[in-house]
Amino acid sequence: MSVLRPHDQLPGLNAATILLVGTEDALLQQLAGSMLKEDCASKLKVHLAQSLPLPSNVNRPRIDLIVFVVNLHSKYSLQNVEESLHHVDATFFLGKVGFLATGAGQESHCSIHRNTVLKLAQAYRSPLLFCDLEVESFRATMAQRLVRMLLVCAGHVPGVSALNLLSLMRSSENPFLEDL
Repeated sequence: MSVLRPHDQLPGLNAATILLVGTEDALLQQLAGSMLKEDCASKLKVHLAQSLPLPSNVNRPRIDLIVFVVNLHSKYSLQNVEESLHHVDATFFLGKVGFLATGAGQESHCSIHRNTVLKLAQAYRSPLLFCDLEVESFRATMAQRLVRMLLVCAGHVPGVSALNLLSLMRSSENPFLEDL
């Protein structure tokens, strides 16, 4: 079993790499396209994976941020993310992992409750973002946000680390359960 570690590769000069993991290939490709359109001084690389582990024989760059995408309309999507999490080294969860839930706008069609994904993100002490990736304007806004997160995680924002980012993204409306 291959475990993905944050420091398997040396950082690239002025490069930042994000790995989007999820079963919604078309939506992930659209999100990746939106991210690559962002004006950025760093060279952005976006990799997509349906699940983890990644093939071990592939020569890939260092991964600075992993975003697990859960479609709230698909229980398979949640199961896939839960299984993929087992292939990520614990040190990635020090600010270099996030969760993105899509499909919340059509709550009547959801087969996964928002709280289920919220508890998953809380268990891994990682930020959770909600966005309907089907809506282009929402997808573009999420792409901007993910690019900013990626730049912080890659160390391209002076004075802010991935751990700072994690504490800044903590919402006062959604404290971790142990903090109540």
